[in-house]
Amino acid sequence: MGSYALYVCYNGCDLRCWSDAQSRVFLIKELDRITGQGQSAISVDDTLKVIACREQQKKLSALEMELAAAKQEGFVSKHLTKTNTDGTASRKRLLAVIGILTRFGRKNNRDAVRKAWMSSGAALKKLEDDKGIIIRFVIGRSPNRGDSSDKDIDNENRQTNDFMILENHVEAPEENSKKTKLFFAHAADTWDAEFYAKVNDDVYVNIDALGSMLGAYLDKPRVYIGCMKSGEVFSEPTHKWYEPDWWKFGDGKSYFRHASGEMFVISQAVAQFISINRAILRTYAHDDVSVGSWFIGLDVKHIDEAKFCCSSWSSGAICAAV
Repeated sequence: MGSYALYVCYNGCDLRCWSDAQSRVFLIKELDRITGQGQSAISVDDTLKVIACREQQKKLSALEMELAAAKQEGFVSKHLTKTNTDGTASRKRLLAVIGILTRFGRKNNRDAVRKAWMSSGAALKKLEDDKGIIIRFVIGRSPNRGDSSDKDIDNENRQTNDFMILENHVEAPEENSKKTKLFFAHAADTWDAEFYAKVNDDVYVNIDALGSMLGAYLDKPRVYIGCMKSGEVFSEPTHKWYEPDWWKFGDGKSYFRHASGEMFVISQAVAQFISINRAILRTYAHDDVSVGSWFIGLDVKHIDEAKFCCSSWSSGAICAAV
């Protein structure tokens, strides 16, 4: 490393120069070598900056050790933090943002979810602070903007403060795929998290088990986790699972492998891809097929996780559909 590069690093004390442990160790040794020779070119001010850089290195090393220990445990209970150049912790990076897609007239379902696993009020805030997990019900607006359906949701949200309301999305059964796309886009824009999860409002989730499982994938840059499946594409308009674009799936009329829509998780980079490309990502009749189609041509790791098969509950399952 040249003297100019060294100067830039210790003069700015920029953690970005310390992208890996070996570079940091080399830098400290070089600074010790230079300062140990008593070179007059290093002023008192420069010396103070060198000392500050050493302190930064110690703090960053401690954070790395904490993260390594958390990964070893399998669950990041002390979720990731960003560190400012002065060594102070800034806004925390969340472990996960969970969006529970719901509809008008489903308050009983939402209340059951709050009571069973989501929590509410101070307990919901504690879940965010302690485990780095944010949970929100996701809903759009009524076709008759401002009607009783909208007012009921607004009133409920004033009491619970646990909704993500998609102001530009109109609630309709045939628009569920667009709703899922908007959830991921808005969640990625709003919260800095490692993972983003979509859940239906008739699914119960084991938060501790989810956190433990996600901790194992923190070092994977692009993942798509769920109960992977395939199946027949139905071309009959009267069928419950009718797909208007059935002909696009070939003569065999079979869907590509994709995660079941009851619950699935994507990593931050994948959610950001959805956010950036939301205007041009094609949606199909079903949100699980739509999401799966976006990742077919991407370098995304598909992870078939049986614990996400919510309809077929088994020991150790993360979710259960009711």
